[in-house]
Amino acid sequence: MKYLHLKVAMGLALILIFAKAWALPDIQHWQTDNGIPVYFVAASELPIIDIEIVFDAASSRDGEQAGIALMTNAMLAEGAGGLSAEQLSDAFADAGAEFANDSLRDMAWLSLRSLREDRYLQPALKHFLKILGQPDFPPAAFARERQRVLQSLAYDKQSPAKLLSKAFYRNLYGSHAYASPVYGTQNSLNALSSADLKAFYEKYYVASNAVIAMMGAVELKQAKALAQQISQVLSPGQKPPALAAASQIADAQTQHIDFPSTQTHIRLGQMGISRYAPDRFALSLANYTLGGGGLVSRLMHEVREKQGLAYSVYSRFSLMREAGPFVIGLQTRTDQTQHAITLVRQILQDYVKTGPSTAELQAAKDNMTGGFALMLDSNAKILSNLALIGFYGLPLDYLHTWQDKVRAVTLEQVREALKKHLNPEKMLLITVGKDSH
Repeated sequence: MKYLHLKVAMGLALILIFAKAWALPDIQHWQTDNGIPVYFVAASELPIIDIEIVFDAASSRDGEQAGIALMTNAMLAEGAGGLSAEQLSDAFADAGAEFANDSLRDMAWLSLRSLREDRYLQPALKHFLKILGQPDFPPAAFARERQRVLQSLAYDKQSPAKLLSKAFYRNLYGSHAYASPVYGTQNSLNALSSADLKAFYEKYYVASNAVIAMMGAVELKQAKALAQQISQVLSPGQKPPALAAASQIADAQTQHIDFPSTQTHIRLGQMGISRYAPDRFALSLANYTLGGGGLVSRLMHEVREKQGLAYSVYSRFSLMREAGPFVIGLQTRTDQTQHAITLVRQILQDYVKTGPSTAELQAAKDNMTGGFALMLDSNAKILSNLALIGFYGLPLDYLHTWQDKVRAVTLEQVREALKKHLNPEKMLLITVGKDSH
């Protein structure tokens, strides 16, 4: 019933939010006594509070133990403060709260959504803090979780999309930290112990390596008290050293992975840019025209509409702490594989040379600025943006200046950025499917 209360409150809030004039969030920022940066937005429309705490504790920190970051994060709620996973789950359900956690390549996080009333919030927060500050890493639960991930890895071998993604990161990043497979490998997982996870937790889940994002129906004074309460369960620790810069592959590379499928999965790309790159807005606009704009993109028009080689084709830049990948992806029939690859390469080569037209650039700007409100149309999305701003150290006015920065990009800047950052002659090509030769 309490969980139903939360869902009803969320539903009513949607009406209130859309009835209210849309406005950019007013971000409050401070540090806890032990130095954790906090980013907070008050939102009185919803009788709930959302909390997310983010750590630089993802797979880029795996080192020689691939998968340890994911396993550590996954085990946090499998037993904490002397309570089992089932007891913790029941406690959140009794309080009508939602707990979540995950680990990616750059960041790992834990989140809590609770009704604002103390009779719901306090028990939910109590158990959230147990998970955050007192994980037990019980050996039996560790064995179960490891087996679950091993089964997932076995399933991945039957998924051409998973094979493609892993091969792409492995070949593109080589010895860089981003090459570490998020889920690890069979050998690396079997070599891990619950003691290893505890050591990883004690090194990376610390105050000096954390960011707190909060949004909800509390005043600033209450938000500061909550942040302080959260911060006190973490040891001070030390901030890990910066990641090494990622280097581009020296020459074009191709790898084919044989797989008994009727279609070939194709990924073409290279290292792109980091989230801090001055050209990020220019390249986001460029990508919209190339393959990020769906049916109106050049890749979709040429590959799907004119040639009928694929149902879907896309391009994207993944913005990360260090240079993330730029990729073009599609699936096509085995007998059309070489034709599709040749066409995609030609489209990319022509686009890098000439860039978008004036009309295409304006259409990209209109789409990006017109859709900006959708980035902030829910508490969850605003919270995600707060966490992003905090984790990557972006300026507090990041959201307030975003649209102006998009509008300010010139055609010449887009063309220069394409030529500077993309080299069609030195791309990595990974294909998964039957041999098409």
